[in-house]
Amino acid sequence: VQLQASGGGLVQAGGSLRLACVASGRTDSTCVMKWFRQAPGKEREFVTAASCNAGITDYADSVKGRFTIPRDNAKNTVYLQMNSLKPEDTAVYYCAASVGLRYQPRYWGQGTQVTVSS
Repeated sequence: VQLQASGGGLVQAGGSLRLACVASGRTDSTCVMKWFRQAPGKEREFVTAASCNAGITDYADSVKGRFTIPRDNAKNTVYLQMNSLKPEDTAVYYCAASVGLRYQPRYWGQGTQVTVSS
């Protein structure tokens, strides 16, 4: 499975940004999709996850109410819709594929930089 993330950039605080992650290859067994982020000098942290049919989602407390994880299975694409962005959301964002919501990712995409200016 290959994951290609895109959509990062520079945005002002309060703004919005949408990241996309396209999966290719044999995705059937690793269809749970997740987003993580890593800020400079910090550990990589979980942001959000969606079950295969998006019926179940999970969010880190720091992004609840601001971020969503829509997915388009016909396009093998999962998105990270980020609203009301804060400077503390600045990080490299990674998409990942897993066999379950409580499992560690099996596949990772390359990161995409999100910078939120104050």
